Amino acid sequence: MQQRKEIQHVFCVGAKSLGAYGGYETFVYKLTEYHQNKKNIKYHVACKANGSGYMDENQLESVKKINDHEFEFHNAHCFKIRVPQIGAVQAIYYDAVALKACCEYIEKYHISQPIVYIMACRIGPIARYFYKKIHKLGGKIYLNPDGHEWMRAKWPAPVRKYWKISEKMMVKYSDLVICDSINIEKYIHKCYDGKGIHGRNPRTTFIAYGADLTLSKLTDDDEKLVNWYKDKGLKKKGYYLVVGRFVPENSYEVMIKVRKILQLLPM
Repeated sequence: MQQRKEIQHVFCVGAKSLGAYGGYETFVYKLTEYHQNKKNIKYHVACKANGSGYMDENQLESVKKINDHEFEFHNAHCFKIRVPQIGAVQAIYYDAVALKACCEYIEKYHISQPIVYIMACRIGPIARYFYKKIHKLGGKIYLNPDGHEWMRAKWPAPVRKYWKISEKMMVKYSDLVICDSINIEKYIHKCYDGKGIHGRNPRTTFIAYGADLTLSKLTDDDEKLVNWYKDKGLKKKGYYLVVGRFVPENSYEVMIKVRKILQLLPM
């Protein structure tokens, strides 16, 4: 008799919605899209019900509405969290309430060995509480620490200090830290080895973000492409296109230096 395979439940916290602008939002959209036909995995995704970047499921196709605050999309169970408009603090509130909702759902439906995947290091001061709570429910916490949020100039000094402390605490109270950059993984070990629970090193893994490699249907002489070249003052194969935030961990300085070196090499 063939043994029934257990379903792995994964709770995703930290993205505002599915598919809207933003790395985490795109990540969650693609993750659920690629896994929607897998019978042995079930995603549960927290989404913002209001405010900037909120989830409007009416803009998506093939949505199955459950009630006013729950729906299914890509076979993922999505639940919306209403957030008070309290400035920058609302991101911390959102994650905390979403984690509370995850714990309640896990407890209510007696879900075995859930994984709670947290994106970004916003809730460090309460990370220990949720670590103990989720472990008590038989689950584990996985963390994607994103980049060096505490280094970004857009934040005032007190906020940057908070981000750094929060990062330290969240890395400590995680079962696995998933890094989408090799340099971020090195940084985690450099800063936090020996600072985990009971003085352990953080457990990490590197998983690069994927990319859609489908070739464009535009031909080289397509009017739309030719006009774009003219508008930008470019020529075919005479430029590099890099899409991303202008932050240190995206290594733009390295790209520019490599470009200068290549220009000096004989062709």
